[in-house]
Amino acid sequence: MRATLAPSLASALQIGFCAGVSATRDVREYHTTMFSATAFLSASVHTRGSWLGSEKKSTVWWKRANSVAERRRRCSALRLIISPDQRTADRSDQPSSDGSRGVTGSPTVRRRRTKDPFNPDFKAAPRFQEIYPSSEKVYREVVHEPTGERLRVPFRRIYLTNGEHLDVYDTSGPQGYDPHDGLPKLRQRWIERREKRGDPCFTQLYYARKGIITEEMLFAAVRENVDPEFVRQEVAAGRAIIPSNKKALELEPMVVGPNFSVKVNANFGNSAVASNIEDEVEKLQWSVLWGADTVMDLSTGEHIPLVRNWILRNSPVPVGTVPIYEALDKVGGVVEDLNWEVFRDTVIEQAEAGVSYFTIHAGVRLAYIPLTARRLTGIVSRGGSIHAKWCIAHRKENFAYEHWDELCEIMRQYDVAFSIGDGLRPGCIHDANDEAQFAELKTQGELTRRAWAFDVQVMNEGPGHVPLHKIPENMEKQKKWCSSEDGSMGPAPFYTLGPLVIDHAAGRDHISSCIGAANIAMHGTALLCYVTPKEHLGLPNADDVKEGLLAYRIAAHAANLAKGLPGAQARDDAISKARFEFRWSDQFNLSLAPLDAKRHHDEALPAEAAKSAPFCSMCSYDFCSMRITQDIRKFAAENGYGTGITTGMDALPIHPHECESFVQAENEHTKSL
Repeated sequence: MRATLAPSLASALQIGFCAGVSATRDVREYHTTMFSATAFLSASVHTRGSWLGSEKKSTVWWKRANSVAERRRRCSALRLIISPDQRTADRSDQPSSDGSRGVTGSPTVRRRRTKDPFNPDFKAAPRFQEIYPSSEKVYREVVHEPTGERLRVPFRRIYLTNGEHLDVYDTSGPQGYDPHDGLPKLRQRWIERREKRGDPCFTQLYYARKGIITEEMLFAAVRENVDPEFVRQEVAAGRAIIPSNKKALELEPMVVGPNFSVKVNANFGNSAVASNIEDEVEKLQWSVLWGADTVMDLSTGEHIPLVRNWILRNSPVPVGTVPIYEALDKVGGVVEDLNWEVFRDTVIEQAEAGVSYFTIHAGVRLAYIPLTARRLTGIVSRGGSIHAKWCIAHRKENFAYEHWDELCEIMRQYDVAFSIGDGLRPGCIHDANDEAQFAELKTQGELTRRAWAFDVQVMNEGPGHVPLHKIPENMEKQKKWCSSEDGSMGPAPFYTLGPLVIDHAAGRDHISSCIGAANIAMHGTALLCYVTPKEHLGLPNADDVKEGLLAYRIAAHAANLAKGLPGAQARDDAISKARFEFRWSDQFNLSLAPLDAKRHHDEALPAEAAKSAPFCSMCSYDFCSMRITQDIRKFAAENGYGTGITTGMDALPIHPHECESFVQAENEHTKSL
């Protein structure tokens, strides 16, 4: 009884809460919603006296409530024990040289509890122009022929000093909105039309199999510069997904698949000892500005539903979660008290709120857990360890695996995509590619095929920690095992955490992991989960989020080039041309982080005249290879040698004032031939 009463109570409260959120869709109306949920709960208790009628049952429930309260008091005490100057994450609070930013130019993260979770004290959203000078958000308009809907697809236009411009993929979302109000509901009319038609299923896979190009498919195709029919075919074949919960009206659709540009996910979320609602929304805002294609809310601390809903209402990109975290919170952190009913209710609540993909560790089966006994680091996935402990405690099969078909029905109803978790991923290179990891991967393939039968979109999660020479095997097995048996579908998109290729780079794990990420993406991984410098050390702050995202944008782009995607090299060519022509401002603005690039240049050459100088502080004027090359070309052109000269090298002027004498000497030599 102890294992079921509290979850039932929490579920009732949460269901009433989410129903109200769904009806209002306005985060500022949560107060009213919460009162409605309380009234709903009171009515349930009053009309069902037998539910909590006995003194014994009431005592059990209050014991649970007290245990939860005690757990939270311990967490609060831990916060007090760790003084601010001891918290690594807090050091960004110290003023930097510019008075307002940390060392990487991101905002400082405040370390205080949220006073009012229903009306947080949000800072003004960061402005697009703050980090992208000489850029503006532009829109390409396209008409969705079946409905006549005019779509406006965002890009970032970078203006160059030579009069040209370059349009690049943009994830920053609408600008100038108050976080309390949330973003505009871009997809509202799309969803209303489908509901009015009475469509039996709302998943993108269902529509793709029917030969229908949805607004989401068209939107994603324009972003990728490909034919919408190609997007539909890839989704229909299970090789691509468009994470787009029908309740996530604010998101700008994107596609994840090996035949499209490699995407990057950013993780954040509070913990029991750090961060607050304001911090997490601020991390979201900066993440999408720095190029996050999706985000995951991994909150495990206070106000989990509220943190998630504030993020959902302010996110222009798909949001993913790991439902087992909140389910565990509902039972007071006691793994043994988890059950299918609590987990199912949590999944429904989060789907109703608008989460677009769930990490569910259904592949952690009871029989596989002993396979981790010989590992150096055991089970390192939080979700995987929770499921494993529950399986061992009850000597039962994973309830997520046993109820997979029921989960598929829920996902089908909302068009939530599965991100089948790799709960047995290796936590160090010593454990890479072992039998536990690959046993779970085979089960992921089975679960993928079962989800496809329900028209549910799926991607598979992968490692982890893998040395370079073992990376190809991961992709080979995923492609083989996570496809349909007849080869007509798949493989499902692969979503990996790195992988890290060495284990002793603490504080620099974003570098270790982006090396592995570029490698595995080149072989076919479609979505890369970023790693920050704080990996294995603590909760990342805004500066860490930035550094992780920039490292992974490099990895993703490197893979795009290796795969030969159309147009992938355009930005590289543009910055190379600007570099050769000493257009310094264009170099800054075409880079991933323009302000950082400018700051590095200006440390030695801050004068405005240096922005047009034919050298930098690395080589100075005399040793600048590009300036010398320009001199060669100029000399060759003036003397009729063309670009393939040989004798011109001997006549190369050492310094500009010697040019005239060299030219005269060369002219006389030419006449004598």
